[in-house]
Amino acid sequence: MNGYGDTYYARTLTDMAQHPSLEGLVAADVAIVGGGLAGLTAALDLARSGRSVVVLEAERVGWGASGRNGGFVGPGYATSHANIARMVGGEKAKALHRLSIEGVRIVEENIDSLAVSDNKRVYGKMSVLRYHDPEGLARQCEMMQREFGYHLDVMPTDAVRSVLRSPKYYQALHDPACFHFHPLNYARALARAIEANGGRIFEKSRVTGCDLNAAEKTVRTARGEVRARDVILAGGGYTDNLVPRLRRSILPIATYVLLTEAAPERIAAAVRTPMAISDNRRAGDYYRLVDEGERLLWGGRITTRTTEPRRLAEMMQKTMVSTYPQLEGVRVETAWSGLMGYARHLMPLIGQLQPGVWYVFGFGGRGMNTTAIGGRVIAEGILGLSDRYRLYEPFGLVWNGGPFGVAAAQLTYWTYQAMDLAKERRAARAA
Repeated sequence: MNGYGDTYYARTLTDMAQHPSLEGLVAADVAIVGGGLAGLTAALDLARSGRSVVVLEAERVGWGASGRNGGFVGPGYATSHANIARMVGGEKAKALHRLSIEGVRIVEENIDSLAVSDNKRVYGKMSVLRYHDPEGLARQCEMMQREFGYHLDVMPTDAVRSVLRSPKYYQALHDPACFHFHPLNYARALARAIEANGGRIFEKSRVTGCDLNAAEKTVRTARGEVRARDVILAGGGYTDNLVPRLRRSILPIATYVLLTEAAPERIAAAVRTPMAISDNRRAGDYYRLVDEGERLLWGGRITTRTTEPRRLAEMMQKTMVSTYPQLEGVRVETAWSGLMGYARHLMPLIGQLQPGVWYVFGFGGRGMNTTAIGGRVIAEGILGLSDRYRLYEPFGLVWNGGPFGVAAAQLTYWTYQAMDLAKERRAARAA
């Protein structure tokens, strides 16, 4: 619908405005390739600082994962804090986590400063265990409070099952500062603010070529070109071979979301909280109530293959019903998919490729906060305000392994699924 496909978010947009396609020659201080949340955040910060910016989007603003995700906003990355500490050391890991917390605040501040009235924030997120481990959760709470002054609570099993009526669940980590909202309305609010600050946005303007080695860079589309001193490459999971080194550094991973029919009584018999919910499995389920509890939005599963969303929706529906037998027979109204960009190290790809050429992408399914902080630190680098983007340099543009990397990613996911299932079965036997 209107270039977004048949998604819940597209059907509930409050702003249907379209932006023109690029025609002819345009000059700017900064050209941004990609109209997702990372590119838009950088563009807004730059425009507010007086730089002239042009955003080129191949489809429409927020068309990719930025506008198709679950809308969960909370700190962290696609890999654990412990893994990050093993890669870069404890102090740098702490600095990176603080940036992820700042990313959440950026989204909140943007919503407040833009007076976004069509994007209600619902606070609270439950990260639910499918096995018994209250001590592990307590240690995590203690570490987050000690290292970051960040408050989390452990919800005991009885409290969890009083609001999530499923025997699959045990304890949960409750984060009162996380929230969920409408990501596509947010992306379009950013676009309006960019234009209000003098920036220009061109949709249906796929970049077909570029010259990036001169002091003045040139970015070309089918019917025009932009000349700029700086270029930001922010293509996300849809990054193509415009700059082959970037494309070789990510694995495009498909994820899937379904929306149930309106069935408020049936849904209330299963889910009795407006909070965002996710489980602790790798690529596990995540879901939340939408339309004031009328429907359930349910996401999960990943695959390296492009698969028809309806078939995956049927598989996710089975998972949903296995978690909540009360939802047997609740119809799937629509389903959609989107591509996320994953690096092999599972950290965002944020940095400077060469003088005047910047990149920010590869958020690995944790993009609502990391797109915000990624866009900001790149803008700060261009403005000369900070070099915080260098905190992400240790992760780098690692080769994705080509077809072997794709196969390895899918095999790893299947292995994790089997490990999670075995752990759940042990928990069920012990119960």
